[in-house]
Amino acid sequence: MKVNFGIIGFGFMGHIHEKMFDSMEDIKVVAICDIDEEKMSDAITEGVIKTTSVDELLEIKEINTVVISISNHVHKEAVIKAAKAGKNIICEKPAAMSVAEYDEMIAAVKDAGVLFTVHQQRRFDEDFRTAKEVYDQKALGKVFTIQSMLYGINGNMHDWHVFKKYGGGMLYDWGVHLIDQMLYMVDSPIKTIYADLRNVINEEVDDYFKILFRFENGITGEVELGTYFLADKPKWFERHWFIGGDTGSMYCDGFEPEGKIARTTRLLTNVPGKTTMTASGPTRSFGPPPEGLLVTEELPKVDVAHIMFFENYLKALEGKEELLVKIPEVRRVLAVMEAVRESAATGRSIDFE
Repeated sequence: MKVNFGIIGFGFMGHIHEKMFDSMEDIKVVAICDIDEEKMSDAITEGVIKTTSVDELLEIKEINTVVISISNHVHKEAVIKAAKAGKNIICEKPAAMSVAEYDEMIAAVKDAGVLFTVHQQRRFDEDFRTAKEVYDQKALGKVFTIQSMLYGINGNMHDWHVFKKYGGGMLYDWGVHLIDQMLYMVDSPIKTIYADLRNVINEEVDDYFKILFRFENGITGEVELGTYFLADKPKWFERHWFIGGDTGSMYCDGFEPEGKIARTTRLLTNVPGKTTMTASGPTRSFGPPPEGLLVTEELPKVDVAHIMFFENYLKALEGKEELLVKIPEVRRVLAVMEAVRESAATGRSIDFE
């Protein structure tokens, strides 16, 4: 099935989408739209229609799917317009600024009978899928903690992301992905959410957050992001995962993940009486492990790429697969984000599901 796309918003992500579609046989980019004509000057699609009007793009009958990659605060308006025009829709994340906005969008989508999904392509990140594979295999026994961290040194946001009114800040940016990954991995209701959300060096928008999830299945999930974590050690400015279970642990560092599964050859039910002298003083519980106690295994190999999001979309259009990113899942992430803001504002843990 040939899918003819219109791209609404031709900034950073609009360019990424066009390049991705150019590599796929069953997709044609018919038109692009941006209020800044200069941004469309380097389009690579031969013969592509360029317009500064969303309405004009939506009038093109040849287009059957639109990708919405404009700033967050106008997602709702664009989605409702596209639905009324009878176009199938892929919307950039976050789908909306609130659950209430999202519900309005979905009502329009359902009334129009069009297909709708959100571009949560980081479900296909190699580091995430590696950690998820370890979790799904139950390779660590009964898991009690999952930690997902992302650190950087640049500090400031970019472009419109520095402004609150446009839906800027890291919770709306990377936060949506990190929350979505955690919820996609752990199939359990959330009992409570506790969060810290800060503007460390940005005046208007958040650039640091820590979110603690307490799941009904006993797992504590931790998501932390900081854009102003300064250090000179390798891998600090990257992605980090840790999963702890009762039969082993997993660490996984970097977007091209490096790490191990670690186990003990024997489980110590009691710490030996002999004291070990370390740099921090005498200790028994936290001394170096005896030789041969720890063993490691390689992380599982996964075959993933962001293009798989669009491959799934094409199959869903043909009725061969369900959409990977479903409407209720997107709504749940937005509800979590609202609970995060409430917890950060009140300093309280929020009962969730």
